[in-house]
Amino acid sequence: MTPPRLELRSISHSFFNVPVNKDISLSVAAGEVLGLVGENGAGKSTLMNIVGGVLQPTEGELFVDGEPYAPSSPAEAARRGIAHVHQELNLFANLSIADNIFLTKYPRRAGIFTDRRAARERSRRALDLMALPFSPDTRVERLSPGQRQMLEIAKAAVAEPGLIILDEPTTSLTSRETERLFQLIADLTASGTSVVYVSHILEDVKALSDRVAVMRDGNLVDVRAASDAPIGEIITLMVGRRFDQRFPDRDGAPTSEPVLTLDGVCATGLVDDVSLTVHRGEVVGLFGLMGAGRTELARIIAGLETADAGTITLNGADVGSTSPRQRIAAGLALVTEDRRGDGLLMDFPVITNAALPSLGRWSRHSVAPVQRRRLRRDVTAIAEELRIKTSSLREAPVRSLSGGNQQKVVLAKWLLTEPSLLILDEPTRGVDVGAQFEVYRTALALADRGAGILAISSELPELLGMCDRIGVMRQGRLVAEFAKADFDSRAILGAAFGEALVPGKVG
Repeated sequence: MTPPRLELRSISHSFFNVPVNKDISLSVAAGEVLGLVGENGAGKSTLMNIVGGVLQPTEGELFVDGEPYAPSSPAEAARRGIAHVHQELNLFANLSIADNIFLTKYPRRAGIFTDRRAARERSRRALDLMALPFSPDTRVERLSPGQRQMLEIAKAAVAEPGLIILDEPTTSLTSRETERLFQLIADLTASGTSVVYVSHILEDVKALSDRVAVMRDGNLVDVRAASDAPIGEIITLMVGRRFDQRFPDRDGAPTSEPVLTLDGVCATGLVDDVSLTVHRGEVVGLFGLMGAGRTELARIIAGLETADAGTITLNGADVGSTSPRQRIAAGLALVTEDRRGDGLLMDFPVITNAALPSLGRWSRHSVAPVQRRRLRRDVTAIAEELRIKTSSLREAPVRSLSGGNQQKVVLAKWLLTEPSLLILDEPTRGVDVGAQFEVYRTALALADRGAGILAISSELPELLGMCDRIGVMRQGRLVAEFAKADFDSRAILGAAFGEALVPGKVG
């Protein structure tokens, strides 16, 4: 009988004496797509990091094609035919595509000289795999986030691995890019390559996978054929309870008092003549295709980019000429889409990250020492409210937390500033359904207390479920607005693509 491509026997692993993988036995057949799902913190990434050579198991054994497998590094895993595309990309923006693809294994002539011609040819094959229209000499900094994600996948696939691990591979992809990825997966498995597909988008997992493995609290709780795994049952297995409501109920309602007003805001190459109001207690969504200007607008509001014209009014005051720090002091908070790059100090613990923007609240005067007991009390309270899973608020680095828990830490640090305007840019990217509910609950509760929320998301159902009003951006302009009573998925998508499908405020 043919052995599995990958077999795990009784794998366990711990961080800071806290078990995160508990006696897991699992196999993946040649040419199989295994979907791996679970809440953030369930142990999925840790398990895949063991397979990919990033971590070593505390207990247990691994086998590849029936042979013992104990990689001490990702390079050793790659030599055994295991490719791992992480959720957080590992690319050098200042280097070329070819340099990134062959950074540690450049082709050689005569075993000595760097063979750049061979590197370019093989890079072109990688680019063709994902239909990326670039030269191998193009610097990665010119690629969009989605194109960088596709490059990482192509980089792994062009090496012709026996097994490829894809961890949240579609978080930055457009629908067209996602379709290309799914076709690549079909091509890979048809040639015998195995795929472990880790994702919180359960519809994709069910459509792509032959089997689905479900993890909860470090345990493997179920493995079954995808055809026998209704999404409702998968969610129940993931969270350990029925999950019938995706969005929390609202207690409050928007007022007529504006907290944010944009009037004719322009920034060359970023946004053009944007006017928008967010009222107290209101949740306003921004939808649009990648590159439509949504994130750029958020950065302009926060003072991270400069507007060339127009006014930005926060709580009745013109803040257009103020610094980001002054805008934070005035009540603005921005949860960025790049939590690792912009939102967190990855090597510092939760308590440090959560306290940074608002240290003054725990100090009586600017030169007085921080009142550490009060700080610990407040951070502990917000961590409990958001259900942040960590072995230690004061010791475990944020890097050791799951992606969803990292996102909760970013949210916690801004909630501690008690903002009157909270901007959420892709707030649930790479976050499981349970953690998504916590993010929605927290944001809506803040709105119910009178804050304004500006939510940017590529997931239209998310905006439809939580917003009072949705604005649509295209090519840097706000081209349409929809009140809740007029929400229509097809019309909103049409506005994003430049097709006015309903009469109304569409420009």
